[in-house]
Amino acid sequence: MVVKFTPPALGAPAIDRRAARRASSRAAATYAEAAVLAREVEARMLERLQYILLEPGRILDAGCGEGHGAVRLAGRYPGAQVLGLDFALPLLQAARSHDPWLRRVLKRARVDYLCADFASVPLPAASVDLAWSNLALHCAGDPQPALTELRRVLKVGGLLLFSCYGPDTLKELKSAFAAHDGTPHVHGFIDMHDLGDMLSTCGYSAPVMDMEVITLTYADVDALLADLRATGQQNTLAGRRRGLTGKGVLGAMRAAYENLRRDGRLPASFEIVYGHAWKPPQRLTENGRAIVTMQPRRAKGV
Repeated sequence: MVVKFTPPALGAPAIDRRAARRASSRAAATYAEAAVLAREVEARMLERLQYILLEPGRILDAGCGEGHGAVRLAGRYPGAQVLGLDFALPLLQAARSHDPWLRRVLKRARVDYLCADFASVPLPAASVDLAWSNLALHCAGDPQPALTELRRVLKVGGLLLFSCYGPDTLKELKSAFAAHDGTPHVHGFIDMHDLGDMLSTCGYSAPVMDMEVITLTYADVDALLADLRATGQQNTLAGRRRGLTGKGVLGAMRAAYENLRRDGRLPASFEIVYGHAWKPPQRLTENGRAIVTMQPRRAKGV
């Protein structure tokens, strides 16, 4: 038996997926109130859709959380079926609990939910017109399998639109921890250019990438850490230190972070990477043979 090993993408951290699922599940009750950044990025992604000619019949929100983005998409495209997919069942249960209220607000909204991983989507090939993912792909560590799977479920001419964190995300927290402790406490994230190359490798066409840095400010480090816990964004690295972080490490981190205080607030940077690309017509068969379309020659005079 030959086992093919695909190395993780450049800069991709090794993620403990069970720990990531537990963290997201625990955040189900607090996510909606704390997800200020996700709501802002969601709004900016919806703005981008205004400039793209697309009338999707079916939309997949991959990594939908508690369903806020899925509902916004249903409002943007009232004739479409929207599928919200997430690997944390409690988040989907929170999404379903909002349905009666949402259906009164969005009379024609069609939102259904699937509990699955976005690297293994339980949908047929070529069944989705728009694949959307807001601040979720980085949770996979290596997003390439998820990008490949999303391409599979997209129809030819379908659009992938996503956002995820870039390398400078939480750089202040990362440096504050690193000043006194060599154990990683903050995830690493993949560079925008590497993600663009990954889209081409996965077979997408016309990939477009850009990024921006959004800086939130906090009264103290504990407020930042509370926000991260409330949205399920905790250290789930496979190589993380198991057990509680010691008081000495936390005290040193807080002291180092205090050196960054400006105007009475502590900054927290989030590098947001945006990408979109299209699924082109298939040019090769599964065994690598070229697909050639033959058109019959028209008779003269016809």
